[in-house]
Amino acid sequence: MKYLITGLGNIGSEYEGTRHNIGFMILDAFAKASNIVFKDARYGSIAETSVKGRKLILLKPSTYMNLSGNAVRYYLQKENIPIENLLVVVDDLALPVGTLRMRGKGSDGGHNGLKHIAATIGTENYARLKFGIGNDFPKGGQIDFVLGRFSEDDKKIIEEKAATACEAIKNFCLAGLADTMTRYNNK
Repeated sequence: MKYLITGLGNIGSEYEGTRHNIGFMILDAFAKASNIVFKDARYGSIAETSVKGRKLILLKPSTYMNLSGNAVRYYLQKENIPIENLLVVVDDLALPVGTLRMRGKGSDGGHNGLKHIAATIGTENYARLKFGIGNDFPKGGQIDFVLGRFSEDDKKIIEEKAATACEAIKNFCLAGLADTMTRYNNK
């Protein structure tokens, strides 16, 4: 069994460490814990590992957030991975910093990366692990907030919760969506 684990973010040093790049950060933490490295490939950076006989392909798209679906579609097709084995790790403004929420489907909630993935693969019925980034910004300040960096206090929460997010990714591949939602939502 193969799984495509996609972390959303934007490439380039100006976006490194920003709230919108939490998907990249979680995949980097997963790769580090698994002792694997990302390599440049078509449409993004790829790292591969296996967990109890399941092959995990980690993808950090190089298409920028708003075109993430191009990379996701390419690797789903190239690797012949069914949509039910796709997991997208994404930032979520509606959740407090560090809150995890696994979902099996749903709207994009105004997130352009999720919107493009759904449009490109033709369905909103794919798993996503939402990672809360908070919403402490003034009216009209959303773009600056998501492209801003975490406070020192938030960084401590992120480090702790990144390990939990990595456990949730493994659980998704081993035990499935329903079990992962039960175990990790509201943690």
